[in-house]
Amino acid sequence: MRDTNVITGKTERLIRMTDAFCDEYLDEEYKALCEKLIRKMSPKHPVPFMSGKIEIWAAAVVYALGSINYLFGTSMKPHASPADICEYFGTKKSTTSQKAKGIRDMFDLYFFDEEFSTTRMHEEDPYENLVLIDGVIVPKEMLPPELLKKFESGR
Repeated sequence: MRDTNVITGKTERLIRMTDAFCDEYLDEEYKALCEKLIRKMSPKHPVPFMSGKIEIWAAAVVYALGSINYLFGTSMKPHASPADICEYFGTKKSTTSQKAKGIRDMFDLYFFDEEFSTTRMHEEDPYENLVLIDGVIVPKEMLPPELLKKFESGR
């Protein structure tokens, strides 16, 4: 039996925890992505974060999103290292990275993910200007205008 009050309480607590981390290390966009991912986890059966330490789940959410958005690259802005995340939440890197992998697998998160990539990642997506036509990858700029219009309209 699902206790929606307990799930809601843990959901909100997780969001507050990731919000606090994002306020200190990241930005509003990461804050929104963390909340979106947590809210996407809460209707799952069973709810993943109902077992285990909530600090590990909070760290894993940030870690999962960071790993698909190159957060750990020192040239990235904003930047946070795995050590920053784990130290902040008081978790071990091995446990956090393992839990983050579970989250990435659960939602099939990957680099340049449509739903969970940052704006910067969408702008730098090397595949954005490519289309697949009859099994051949073609740069959009090589398409005639009428064919390009079909791809851009989603038909």
